[in-house]
Amino acid sequence: MSSLVGTATLAAQKFIDLITLKACREPKETPLTPEDIVGVLEGRGWEAEIVKAADMEGMVDVCPKGILKCVDGRGSDNEAMAGPKMAGGIYAIAHNRHTTSIEGLKAITKEVAAKGHVPSVHGDHSSDMMGCGFFKLWLTGRFDDMGYPRPEFDADQGAQAVKEAGGFIEMHHGSHEEKVVLINLVENKTLEPNEDDQRFIVDGWAAGKFDLDVPNFLVAAAATVEMLGGPKKAKIIVA
Repeated sequence: MSSLVGTATLAAQKFIDLITLKACREPKETPLTPEDIVGVLEGRGWEAEIVKAADMEGMVDVCPKGILKCVDGRGSDNEAMAGPKMAGGIYAIAHNRHTTSIEGLKAITKEVAAKGHVPSVHGDHSSDMMGCGFFKLWLTGRFDDMGYPRPEFDADQGAQAVKEAGGFIEMHHGSHEEKVVLINLVENKTLEPNEDDQRFIVDGWAAGKFDLDVPNFLVAAAATVEMLGGPKKAKIIVA
């Protein structure tokens, strides 16, 4: 377990060093490029390629009625799938910002709604609210070595706070059978999960909408897939 977290820490630093190097080379702030993402993923043993949105079947416009949900590719009791995808749903925002309190989580729930999305977190049929692998990793300290403080609430308390603040609780079913990680950089577009052809779907563009640290957001997503034993194969989707 410690070796996996150590690998994630080194990869995160490599990503940050890459962005710092680019900033030093150019007078203006340089945005993260798809090629940067491919390079970092390949550096940690992934297969990664850049693909065009036009060549990806199932790209849809983000719908304001769709929940901002987890990247989880399993089946769900929710049918409003056309919202942005982040690891753990809105937990990804709290994690990236080092927000650990119930009140902070409630504030993020309201912020997501104010920005035109339906905030959510999820559980599953076998572990109830601990069925979100990302939150379980966060709660149990698997991100400690990456500098992320643990939440001050458990899974049930977090779900209740999100619900009280106007968010949605999603429940997944079935086993993880994801074959690939799709990192979508096309703004206001997403893909919908298909439990019969599972993919982890990460809407990287959404990190910018919520003013997150984008390299850390993507490294945390990749580390989550790795620590959960998911596929180290990615497609980076561009316009």
